[in-house]
Amino acid sequence: MNDSTTPTQISDLAAAYDVTLTDTPTPHDERAAALAAPRFGTVFSDHMARARWTADGGWAERRVEKYGPLQLDPATAVLHYAQEIFEGLKAYQHADGSVWTFRPEANAERFTASARRLALPELPVEDFLASIEALVRVDREWIPTGEEASLYLRPFMYASEKFIGVRSTLEAEYLVIASPVGPYFAKGVNPVSIWVSQNYHRVGAGGTGAAKCGGNYAASLLPQQEAYANGCDQVAFLDAATNTTLEELGGMNIFVVAADGSVSTPSLTGSILEGVTRRSILQLVADRGIEVSERAISLAEVQSGLRDGSIAEIFACGTAAVLTPIGRLAGADFDLTVGDGTSGALTMSIREELTDIQNGRRPDRHGWMHRLV
Repeated sequence: MNDSTTPTQISDLAAAYDVTLTDTPTPHDERAAALAAPRFGTVFSDHMARARWTADGGWAERRVEKYGPLQLDPATAVLHYAQEIFEGLKAYQHADGSVWTFRPEANAERFTASARRLALPELPVEDFLASIEALVRVDREWIPTGEEASLYLRPFMYASEKFIGVRSTLEAEYLVIASPVGPYFAKGVNPVSIWVSQNYHRVGAGGTGAAKCGGNYAASLLPQQEAYANGCDQVAFLDAATNTTLEELGGMNIFVVAADGSVSTPSLTGSILEGVTRRSILQLVADRGIEVSERAISLAEVQSGLRDGSIAEIFACGTAAVLTPIGRLAGADFDLTVGDGTSGALTMSIREELTDIQNGRRPDRHGWMHRLV
């Protein structure tokens, strides 16, 4: 958040959103059924927040309106040139009924950086925060309660100009939609298996790796199918330059825990997304006095460490799944168990600490939580 921007100003801007309530609200029983067993990203709340940008007028038309289909001209720029970015964060209902989100300023700042890289208009941080608050105020009844439950928020922006030609758009649409969710993985918090792709790369040097844009994820889908075909849950990528060092999973950052307790994660090289969860884990690990480093981690080092026991745990992290233990690492010419194949002690301890902070069960000593309602 900008130093000059206060929570009161954010609330004032959120209150300024024009609200048009849906004329077809989801029946109470239907909503209750969806909240009782939420599946990730399949059910959406009744409303969405929205704003429009033009090169001549800047940001305008801030409103909350009925959730529904978008009407796009066949020549809409995003359909042809993929000018699109997004974010992901969650709203949590605490025991006292208040609603909070986790480090939204970091998401807002990354959204701005992604927009800059994709030549899209930059949305002010306070606008980003206000849009989330405005939507959650209207759809707070969609927030599920219970273990691993939250309201997943998906802000996104796309080039909306009706135009075919290779240049930056002169018009853009910004939206926030919300989905009640439970655990990211259907089998819950259990070790997953990772396929290391040695034929495909997520991004290259100078590309869009540090931006959160759809193209990066589209590039991961074919290797993700390769992972499934080899009996694995997720895919991990190596660097494009040497094909030797770990970068990240299709949608998560990765951490390695040595047998001596030290923790490492691949350093940000411009081709790795700076995850908000990743940044938070680095802080929580350091808080415990554990040696933690951001560095190049070679696949050969990991293979050797798993074979001789010098690597004890590996885990992945991201907003959707929080922390996910990795129990198996495989590739075209290797198949290795991580530790004894079960969830690592440090992995689960850090996960518990982080989720406790997010859900208001533990003091927020770093001031990461932002109240929405």
